[in-house]
Amino acid sequence: MQLGIRLHDIKKAPLPERLQIAASQGFRCGHLALSKVISEYSVADSALTPGFACYLKNLFAEAGIDIAVLGCYLNLANPNEESLKKNQARYLANIRFASLLGAGVVGTETGAVNEAYKYEERNHSEEALQIFVKNLRPVVEYAEKMGVIFAIEPVFKHIVCNPERARRVLDEINSPNLQIIFDPVNLLDISNYQNREQIIHEAIETLGKDIAVVHIKDFRVENGELVSVAAGTGEMNYEEIIRFIKKEKPYIHVTLENTVPENAETARNYIQKLWDDCELG
Repeated sequence: MQLGIRLHDIKKAPLPERLQIAASQGFRCGHLALSKVISEYSVADSALTPGFACYLKNLFAEAGIDIAVLGCYLNLANPNEESLKKNQARYLANIRFASLLGAGVVGTETGAVNEAYKYEERNHSEEALQIFVKNLRPVVEYAEKMGVIFAIEPVFKHIVCNPERARRVLDEINSPNLQIIFDPVNLLDISNYQNREQIIHEAIETLGKDIAVVHIKDFRVENGELVSVAAGTGEMNYEEIIRFIKKEKPYIHVTLENTVPENAETARNYIQKLWDDCELG
């Protein structure tokens, strides 16, 4: 595997400095959310020129860091038609940009049926799923034209809330350019976390062949809610995940989430040791 980090979890600094820090901590890939790591110049759709893409591509190459995920986490089920069209246009701009950057995937979560992008019960309805599929389809078609992988990340509180719904989306869109970002903790909630071993197993069984990127974080239970924390500081057991990666996904991008500058390297070492100690039977 190639271990990486969300670049906005590194201490606030210009992007070249963040990349040097990531490299010095042993990371080999990064999750790039443009608006979260670049503030000194525009990252609007119109700013995503071929020249800008080439500059960033060279910057990452000099640091020895792959762009695992170009993050574009906008709501594809926004009921406001004007906002939805802006979101879809933003996805197209990022897909076009990714084709020049050489990014692994353009990544997104799967939305909510309200403008606030918040959980409500209707997110888990059949109606919500069909809205998402309808609005996702033209985005994936554009990704096909540009030769880019578009990857959706199932999250319990969003529309694609479990492995079964993710499988349905993949099958209904039926495109080799639509794949999965697998974040095990994002499939969990206070209502189901005690069944996490079963949920993670089901996700691997149901989605494994289409997993393009893995996100790794941990969780703790605080005040009746799950709180995401750095790997190795919570309740997660990564044994099945690590075995799956080692057996089925050579050199896959695996990015850490919810680290802070003080524990990022420790979290990386923790996951690396699990990998080193994992024996395939």
